[in-house]
Amino acid sequence: MDWLSVREACTVFADDAVVALNKPSGISVTGERHDTDLVELAQAAGTQVYPVHRIDKVTSGLVLLATDLAAHGQLTRQFNKQTARKAYLAVVSGDDLPDQGELDLPLSVGRKNRVRIAAPREAIRRDGERWFVDDADLLPAKNYPSLTRFSTIARKDDRALLVLHPVTGRRHQIRVQLAWTGHPILGDPLFDRTAALPRTHLHSWQLRLDADWLTPPVLDLQAAPGPDFWAPFTTDPDEAAHLLAEADRRTTA
Repeated sequence: MDWLSVREACTVFADDAVVALNKPSGISVTGERHDTDLVELAQAAGTQVYPVHRIDKVTSGLVLLATDLAAHGQLTRQFNKQTARKAYLAVVSGDDLPDQGELDLPLSVGRKNRVRIAAPREAIRRDGERWFVDDADLLPAKNYPSLTRFSTIARKDDRALLVLHPVTGRRHQIRVQLAWTGHPILGDPLFDRTAALPRTHLHSWQLRLDADWLTPPVLDLQAAPGPDFWAPFTTDPDEAAHLLAEADRRTTA
């Protein structure tokens, strides 16, 4: 694998300021200790890139890298201020989630630097379409408010396809919140111990940010998942296209 091959195969959008890639599952964005990552690949080819945000190694889909420091600053501020609009797709275990819901579950860091809900599992409560914990049940360790909204697009064979909008952007946020509410993402190595699936079925799908160097001044990006993402839900390309169109309709409604 080399940077030119990655650019050719995975580029969704590129200009003089940024490059957006549809990253395969299994490649880190940066900070990889035991293997290569996108930043290192670019550096080896003589290109310096600056991650605007990160997605997990096991997650596929949109990742935005800046090649211009001014653009990097403008874009990262939007993530820090929680004004960047993000949408993910996930295939999860269980078909009993509501059509729409909200995971208002703060996170903390536990033993071995593992991210967890900042309260005992039995303290998680549900009121209609909202999952939350009472302040009195929070653990004494530092906690980080974390909010994810979701819509259920389809249900099939004790599985569900979700489109998720993380308002905050905590490490492992979507993966931990879903697992702790009883709906782990299929193939997630943190929570799916069966190892029955070759990848984690979480995909960074859409990203919308202000970009004042463009006309109109908006980066509106989308990266469709590949057949490997859909495999546990459907192997029919037409059905996958229909589900993606329905997810898009629900997202823009």
